[in-house]
Amino acid sequence: MSEASETSTSASRSRYKAPPGTPAASKPEKSGFDLPKVEIPAGFRDMAEKGVSQAKDTYEKLKSVAEEATDVLEDSFATATKGASELGLKMIEAARQNSNSTFDFATQLLNAKSLSEAVELSTAQTRKQYEALTTQTKELAAIARKVAAESTEPVRESLSKVFVVKSG
Repeated sequence: MSEASETSTSASRSRYKAPPGTPAASKPEKSGFDLPKVEIPAGFRDMAEKGVSQAKDTYEKLKSVAEEATDVLEDSFATATKGASELGLKMIEAARQNSNSTFDFATQLLNAKSLSEAVELSTAQTRKQYEALTTQTKELAAIARKVAAESTEPVRESLSKVFVVKSG
């Protein structure tokens, strides 16, 4: 063990720094690693420039496609919003018609003079409401189909352009 301690103390003694003011202390130590001056071959430089050029071209194409897709989706959502508004207005109109019909029926029912007249009014009202509901459902379904078709049309056109370009 004494040899190990002597070795460590001798190693620590070799790291001794000169006191300030001596010539050894005032010189900064130079690192042992200098970067070598290397000439990059022209072929490698050309390949790197081509790679950068291709990356720029690809980025521009990708940017263009992303902007186009954004425009298509904006158009699609605008169309869907208009269609949803139209559908909502149609539903409000149907609710208004149904409410008015129900109030008219209630008024007629209160003015009925006999039970047979009340049953006759009720049967007529049920038939009338069934026909109105059938008509309203058909109109709402037609509007929903129209909105779906109009909303998906910009996306469909955009996709067909993409597939035509890819296959062409």
